[in-house]
Amino acid sequence: MTQSEGANVDAPYLKIEDSGDVFELHGDVTTVGRGDGVDVKLADPSVSRLHAELIRRGPYIYLSDLGLSTNGTRVNGRPVGRRVLADGDVITFGMARVRINGIQSPEEMTDETVEVRRIAAPDLTRRELEVLTSLCRPALRQDAFVAPATAHDIAEELVVTEAAVKQHLLRLYQKFRIPEGLNRRARLANEVVAAGIVRPLPTDDDRIRRAG
Repeated sequence: MTQSEGANVDAPYLKIEDSGDVFELHGDVTTVGRGDGVDVKLADPSVSRLHAELIRRGPYIYLSDLGLSTNGTRVNGRPVGRRVLADGDVITFGMARVRINGIQSPEEMTDETVEVRRIAAPDLTRRELEVLTSLCRPALRQDAFVAPATAHDIAEELVVTEAAVKQHLLRLYQKFRIPEGLNRRARLANEVVAAGIVRPLPTDDDRIRRAG
């Protein structure tokens, strides 16, 4: 949903710098890209057809680069894969700049938001998000949870060394506070999927339904 500049906006919203257009973030998930059927359509050629998502979780909004974009996503100039947003953050999709406003400040949040804050994931780099997506891919293709991908599987999918993947996993264990022990990869995948950080990518049928 768009509103003209200067309209009264109660919900969090994106303001496109070039055009001044405002997009309210009413839904749980807002898609951003250049293609048909997205919620926030940006005409800049540096923006991928399906570039990123903005996801609402209680009073929080986090940005997730879907890993399909060629030119990446930045928040306040910093490349990100996934990040919880703050009021006034400047987001760059490719070369297109937008500003997010209307997010509650920490002082406005009540004790009821403590649990939401606890499950909000730490900031993730784009590569870390790619590793998590590959790790969880077997689970996202099944009705029930199955064993996550191995470090070897992830390395083959991302065309990197297995040693590099293991280093990324070690950092992710620390970020998500997954203690050492058996089934550490599975516990990390469970945490990631339960928090909604990694979600199945839309199919062609999904895009057609959204466009309709």
